[in-house]
Amino acid sequence: MWRDVLLDFLSIALELTLLFFIISFVISIVQGLIPYEKLEKYLFNSNRVTGATVAILLAFITPFCSCSTIPIVLGMLQKKMRFGFVMVFLFASPVLDPTILTLMGALLGWKVAILYTILTTVLSIVIGFTIEALGFESAVKNVIVKGLNEEKSNKFNMKKAWAETVSLMKTVYPYLIVGALIGSLIHGAVPTEFISSYFGGNEWWLIPLAAIIGIPLYVRLSTMIPIAHIMIAKGMALAPVMAIMISSTGASLPEVALLNSIFHKRLVIAFLISVFTMATLSGTLFYFI
Repeated sequence: MWRDVLLDFLSIALELTLLFFIISFVISIVQGLIPYEKLEKYLFNSNRVTGATVAILLAFITPFCSCSTIPIVLGMLQKKMRFGFVMVFLFASPVLDPTILTLMGALLGWKVAILYTILTTVLSIVIGFTIEALGFESAVKNVIVKGLNEEKSNKFNMKKAWAETVSLMKTVYPYLIVGALIGSLIHGAVPTEFISSYFGGNEWWLIPLAAIIGIPLYVRLSTMIPIAHIMIAKGMALAPVMAIMISSTGASLPEVALLNSIFHKRLVIAFLISVFTMATLSGTLFYFI
């Protein structure tokens, strides 16, 4: 069994390493060509379509985990950007990552990756504007942190793209390897009959249950992809896999602690309900496909 686990791990790790390195370098080059300061001006008083599009674009090209998104959100709020656009970015940033979405397409299929991207994008926009319409902007605390509004240079050069790729490898790649290891252990040690019996059915309640289980976890999307790949291969239904993937990457206990420092409790609760809703609705749509 352990020999199979080791072989599975080496196979998955090698495939993910090559894909991750190549894709990360290409994305770093693209990011160096994007004028962030020019894009940010659309997040103040633009119409909803323009502002939401830019917020999603920024979320897509700035790959963060749920916790590292919070300082960026705080900076956007300090700059007095429109609250609805900031909320769209808050929900979209942890779940939309071009590198990881490419890995999702390679491991889970491009239909799954494209549908996942569309669902999380649309739901981030709808939820962001809903929170704004319900008047939750008044639930933002008056927190001032120096240094967040400093402009950064985005001049493109290959040396910078390489440095950012290496930095991304140091911060994100370990989570990818952990996911590959956990996935290999599941593949080798957990019987297929167990997963298919308890999680492979079409019971609707598995979706909200998976969404609830995922929220307390602190799992990067990069860690979940190889785990999800193995779980599906072992017979777990796609719908609850998507639900736990979105809830675990969209929210976490450390992130809630950070949000509690800049949001009043009613907005923190609204955030958790929104992540649960996003995960459950996305899983439900995968359930019917």
